[in-house]
Amino acid sequence: MTTPTTMTFFDRFEADILSGKKTITIRDESEKNYVPGTTVQVSTFEDGREFCLLEIISVSPILFSELSCFHAEQENMTLAELKSVIQDIYPGIQQLYVVSYKLVR
Repeated sequence: MTTPTTMTFFDRFEADILSGKKTITIRDESEKNYVPGTTVQVSTFEDGREFCLLEIISVSPILFSELSCFHAEQENMTLAELKSVIQDIYPGIQQLYVVSYKLVR
């Protein structure tokens, strides 16, 4: 298994990432292999435009049912918004992974 060196986000999240308001991302099993302490190049999902570097802090498994207001706050949205976004991207998913990161200035 190779350590991922890139990560994509929908472009609607770019401003929140760059402002430091969004400090986690919640992904499915296919994106659980990020390694704490490594830096990844971040680009937009839509057009591949690179916009920052992020340092991975941690990767933790979580069930959809365990998502809380704390996670929503880290995503800069309400819990209802967070659950809706996850269901749109990963319909019916239960097992997720919280990838915590910090912006590399």
